[in-house]
Amino acid sequence: MKLTLNLLFFIVSFLTFSEKTFSLSDYQIKKICEKEKKYHSKCIKNMQEKRSNLQKGNRIEIPVIPFKR
Repeated sequence: MKLTLNLLFFIVSFLTFSEKTFSLSDYQIKKICEKEKKYHSKCIKNMQEKRSNLQKGNRIEIPVIPFKR
């Protein structure tokens, strides 16, 4: 009984967490790049390039900014 329940949970979780990726829309890219005043156009081009790479299935590098209190 326990084995079948674990197997069922595994199969359900495997089917729900598929390899789907969601990229940013143009509006979200513009909102993010509004903060950068000097390099606004470079930011938009860079984000659009990363979005196209993500949609093609290529890996992209995402910087991690540490949280400081």
